[in-house]
Amino acid sequence: MANSSHKRDTNARPTPFLSRRNAIKIAAPIAAFATVAAVSVGVATSSPELKDVVANDQSFTASIDHGIPETTPQRKKPVSRSSSRRPKVEVKLDGATYAARAEAAQTRKAVAGADDKQWALEDLNLWDGPTEKAKNVGLLKKGKAVVATGRERNGRAEIVVEDESRWVTAEFLADKKPVAKKKTATDDAEAASGTGGSCTNGSSVPSGVAPGVVKVHQAVCARFPEISTYGTFRGDGEHSEGRAVDIMISGDAGWQVAEYVRANASALGVEYAIYSQKIWSVDRGGEGWRSMEDRGSATANHFDHVHVTVY
Repeated sequence: MANSSHKRDTNARPTPFLSRRNAIKIAAPIAAFATVAAVSVGVATSSPELKDVVANDQSFTASIDHGIPETTPQRKKPVSRSSSRRPKVEVKLDGATYAARAEAAQTRKAVAGADDKQWALEDLNLWDGPTEKAKNVGLLKKGKAVVATGRERNGRAEIVVEDESRWVTAEFLADKKPVAKKKTATDDAEAASGTGGSCTNGSSVPSGVAPGVVKVHQAVCARFPEISTYGTFRGDGEHSEGRAVDIMISGDAGWQVAEYVRANASALGVEYAIYSQKIWSVDRGGEGWRSMEDRGSATANHFDHVHVTVY
């Protein structure tokens, strides 16, 4: 009897487990696929800006394809080409600067709109401004036509000379061209006589006065013998120095004396003369007779005498 033996069935060999290295090789593509899918879904639902970042950033895509995590690079904020790149500078003007610019603007406007034709009645000094601190920048000849702006300040009128603002004594501008006066025989005789002549009315000036005072007395006395009173030494100003004389005369006759002194100032050594609240001086001779402030009385304002100061 054959031995009945049970053939032992060989158990099936179990499938070996995957090695760690093989597992990583399989898992990496799966993770990458899952990541791409997740990113795609996020991009699809995100803003257009994010879509552009992902689409254009190759390093980000490469990191996904190779399963190597990388930090998404930050894109710089775009700079608008229309905006100015220069820093804003705030300029603050002080009161004096602002006033100067405003005055300059008014002057340009006045010069541009000047249309009032005027004529100079005398040789007039040209000033670069209407104040006492203005500079003398030239001379306007008598009879010269100019265009005035219509602005007046401190007794001066603004005119336009070679497209520039200039100021002259206002009272010596006229709307009509002055008519030249013809010389007469009398005028020639007076001009020829100059400052010579003798004083015959018995008046005199004291010794010790300046030589110019002596000349003024002699010349005026020779031509205006009706004047017999002359004031010299006094306790104030040039009178105390013997450099001044008061010729006691008034009215139109006073103007004749004052104009004679002015016309012969150089020969007589005159520095300045005052009459009827007006002054004429050598250093500002081109301005003619200038108005003075009110001093309160006829004598103080020189209505009853011609004051002459010599060098």
